[in-house]
Amino acid sequence: MFGNVYKDKVVLLTGHTGFKGSWLALWLKELGAKVVGYSLNLPSTPNHFELLALDIVSITGDTRDRGKLAETFNKYRPEIVFHLAAQPLVRYSYKDPVFTFETNIMGTVNVFETCRQTESIRAIVNITSDKCYENREWVWGYRENDPMGGYDPYSASKGCAELVTNSYRNSFFNLKDHGKSHHILLASARAGNVIGGGDWGEDRLIPDIVKAASKNESVLIRSPQATRPWQHVLEPLSGYLLLGQKLLEGKKEFAEGWNFGPNDERSLTVQEVLESIKQDWHKIAYFIQQQTGQMHETNLLRLDCSRAHIDLKWGSVWNASRTFEKTVNWYKKYYEENAIDSRDDLASYLSDARSKQSEWTKA
Repeated sequence: MFGNVYKDKVVLLTGHTGFKGSWLALWLKELGAKVVGYSLNLPSTPNHFELLALDIVSITGDTRDRGKLAETFNKYRPEIVFHLAAQPLVRYSYKDPVFTFETNIMGTVNVFETCRQTESIRAIVNITSDKCYENREWVWGYRENDPMGGYDPYSASKGCAELVTNSYRNSFFNLKDHGKSHHILLASARAGNVIGGGDWGEDRLIPDIVKAASKNESVLIRSPQATRPWQHVLEPLSGYLLLGQKLLEGKKEFAEGWNFGPNDERSLTVQEVLESIKQDWHKIAYFIQQQTGQMHETNLLRLDCSRAHIDLKWGSVWNASRTFEKTVNWYKKYYEENAIDSRDDLASYLSDARSKQSEWTKA
């Protein structure tokens, strides 16, 4: 997979204890990479990364601490960096906008600056968000060349992180100077509404639902008509890894921003998602209560992923029903059997990707 490019490579992964980061760490280990994780303390209890018990280097550190970053990079000399560390929640960003902006903007600057000073680095994949775009609630998807924006502090911070990425690419990792004054290719990846087992983040739909179900409680739903393109966590991760492969292979045309998202058939309302997942776990129950005076949140947001489909030859593997089934069954097994299905889910995903002849599975 991925041209075997990750085998024996030192890969530094910021935010490895988070939801997407823990799944990416697992996959990189399966690919034979030497994974170095850099993250704040475990973000939840329970925590997916801790449950996986991966044999990797795990460092507790803050991306706002450039000295600690430099110390880590100098010691382990990574060749590629996947930057996922962030304050990832919209509603929390209203509570603590300073922490959100410091982490998501200056944390990104610090990672890039450290990469500039590390001779071993050849590639950086900066993971931002679908919320980085100036959202006008359009029914069509946003393309990679649409303006950055952001209403709430989280979305604005991710839009800023994209501007920082573009600035560093132009100023310090310019493609015309690649192989001359520098050896780093920098790309960004935008995805959203990622679900799957092992997410216990606060104020997120699936974690809120399964935590309530595990206690035989009903969950409060505040925005039943909010529409999102739902995708399993392994879908965008396959895109990130494919993008990283192209950068490590020195293919300069891929050092840009990329959208990774599902087809339109997975753009469902929150209420449609609830009705779907109830079929997989009878304990799931909810009640709807439209709240007044609540903070602004995006109601409709889609990405146009045509470029990834055409130029990267990337595409989704699991449809909506498979995505929800795998997600709910992961939690059901965890709460009812104390089982961790992540490795089995990854194996199942890889088998289905090979059957579909996904680009990254080809020799």
